[in-house]
Amino acid sequence: MPTLVIHAPKDKVPEGAKSFEKTFKEGLGEGYAIARRLVDQVHRGCTVVLLDKVQKKRAEGRLIKLDPGEKTPQGIQRYDVYFKGQQIVDYKAEKLNRFGVALIE
Repeated sequence: MPTLVIHAPKDKVPEGAKSFEKTFKEGLGEGYAIARRLVDQVHRGCTVVLLDKVQKKRAEGRLIKLDPGEKTPQGIQRYDVYFKGQQIVDYKAEKLNRFGVALIE
């Protein structure tokens, strides 16, 4: 089953991005640019990993839905990532794309 990884680093908070802690608490990652080929591989109930590579924090939960928003200047669709059942787990780094997203098997 695929796992969607999203990055919520503390150092991006001044630019308006939500912190790891707030994203974890709300179960909502906002505005992630996710390529269509990745979106087509995830589904409700798959694992969502929330990372903060700066603070070395990791949480895992289950995907509720991807809610489309506006597109990036490059034309990639942004999504709000809703998840539930999140728990803090041991940190393990993941390789992310330039938008702070990854899909792992």
